[in-house]
Amino acid sequence: MPMTDLPGFAGELLDVFAVRRAERIDTPIIQPAEPFLDIAGEDLRRRIFLTESERGESLCLRPEFTIPVCRRHIESATGTPKRYAYLGTVFRQRREGENEFYQAGIEDLGDRDFASADARAVADALACLTTILPGRAFAVTIGDQAVFEAVVDALGLPAGWQRRLVRAFGQTELLEQMIARLARPEAVSGLGPEVEALLEKGDDEALAALIAARMEATGYFTNASRSPEDIVRRLKEKRLLAGASLDAGKLDTLKEFLSLNVSLRYAPGVLADFARAANLPLNAAIAGFDARVAAFANAGVPLADITWRAAFGRPLDYYTGLVFEITARGDHAILAGGGRYDRMLTLLGAKDHIPAVGFSLWLDRIVKARGNP
Repeated sequence: MPMTDLPGFAGELLDVFAVRRAERIDTPIIQPAEPFLDIAGEDLRRRIFLTESERGESLCLRPEFTIPVCRRHIESATGTPKRYAYLGTVFRQRREGENEFYQAGIEDLGDRDFASADARAVADALACLTTILPGRAFAVTIGDQAVFEAVVDALGLPAGWQRRLVRAFGQTELLEQMIARLARPEAVSGLGPEVEALLEKGDDEALAALIAARMEATGYFTNASRSPEDIVRRLKEKRLLAGASLDAGKLDTLKEFLSLNVSLRYAPGVLADFARAANLPLNAAIAGFDARVAAFANAGVPLADITWRAAFGRPLDYYTGLVFEITARGDHAILAGGGRYDRMLTLLGAKDHIPAVGFSLWLDRIVKARGNP
């Protein structure tokens, strides 16, 4: 899409933002790269255009708006709740289409009624799409990382494995590989008999002393970024993760959960039936899920247009709960996507915990959709 002019429907979008009481803001095109590299996830990291300042600081062209909007909110010391809208260029390396394209969206910061804020994000995205693609029918797919985390936790996996699975949520192939690995324990190779013996014995002090002596002998202490005690903790975690496995029944339970794929009208009952049959303590996760479904109905979002897929996620590491994507019915092109990211602002330096949810519109895809009714 040519970048000399905004899409012709930009004014209509800005009107929707105003009606939805979202304050339009802008952020610098040149951004510090570190937040994107640390928080956004592998999929976005490999698409970023990196550069460097005269002082050697790592910078990048703005690859998305969520992190810059959150940083701007923190820097401006503005109170919450706060709703921000944006419309501008982002820059990503893409296999198809332009590397420079427009995105628009709304970030909703600080509303502690999570269910209502989640429903409003989807309703806002649908309102934008309905305005600029009149007469179209849309399909919404949602997932819930918080429910997935609750299921994984209830299955009793070590914390390290839980983190691995959560990071893989929404990445079908990677998740399948991890589940296959959990069918069998593995040994950690290359540790040596002396280290293995001390790990088996559980003598952390003696193991730290052995590692310190080896580091001293090799001169590794000079450039070591981790202490012997840190290395012991990592070795114990690595051994625990390697030896972890799930019995066949629990693996089947995890696979069954990930296979759930139903209309949101029926999802609360399906999720409750799953938890009951699997005997998993998911009451808190189910309560949050049910509250969101009720909020969707209250926001006027047709539940019949929404599909809940238990395995559905989006390829950004910062999501914590609801995730969603919207397509024109009968088409696979994603026109809007978003979700909840409650840890983001704390990671970016906010002094107080600020819950957040938002969405982005892919304007180049919307331009194509307008040309192909």
